[in-house]
Amino acid sequence: MSNIWVELIRSAARVEALKSGDLVTAEKIFSAALQRGIKHPLVYHNLGVIAQQRGEHLKAAARFRQALALQPNYGPSRLLLGSSLLALGKKAEAVRELKRAVTLMPDQPQAHLQLAKVYEASDNWMPAVQELQKLVQLAPQEPEYSYQLGKAWTKLSGWSYYQISQLNPDSARLQQALGQEYVVQEKYDLAIAAYQRAARSDPKLPEIHLALALIYLELKRFDEASAEINLELKLVPESKAAAETKAKIAAAKAASSP
Repeated sequence: MSNIWVELIRSAARVEALKSGDLVTAEKIFSAALQRGIKHPLVYHNLGVIAQQRGEHLKAAARFRQALALQPNYGPSRLLLGSSLLALGKKAEAVRELKRAVTLMPDQPQAHLQLAKVYEASDNWMPAVQELQKLVQLAPQEPEYSYQLGKAWTKLSGWSYYQISQLNPDSARLQQALGQEYVVQEKYDLAIAAYQRAARSDPKLPEIHLALALIYLELKRFDEASAEINLELKLVPESKAAAETKAKIAAAKAASSP
């Protein structure tokens, strides 16, 4: 049997040991390959995989770097190096490696997922959302990715409102956001107060009076609902939502009359 075929068989044995989860045997075989002078990028890469699976991220990162020194454009090594750097808390380096992994493997969901994770760990929510959007496009059938995107949107929204509060605590948009949160929680008195503050802060801001009208309609306070929807229609007379709400208020008020 030629040396080439011997190496092919040994290579298959190495990969099979790694796939089976027998890390001890796999490490012995790959280390023996290095001792025989087989300094192939896949040998270093798989030693990195073994170290990473053991939670030895510093050692794993070193092995992935050795693999990349021989084959700089090997996407899987970039991806796993970025993952280990994230585990080590080296976020800036992780971003750099994972961005390269995404460039090398644009259709690989894990590359986008890991890059999104490092952005999230850095409270950098805008690019995190962008990566998760790409991920959902790549795998629309995977509900977990859609869930992660929704969670990131929520975080981005919270971050945005925090930035607004730092710049202007009395911002109408901030009060509007508070009102929306209170409505979800069915804390209508607090929601009304928040929307009223928003209206005082910016009397020409659309949707505020519409939101108040809908709350008053829910509470069956029809006269107040009518007053608010009329204010909304003065601001945005072309609003279909406001026109529909006005019709609902009128119908509900008529139905409640004896």
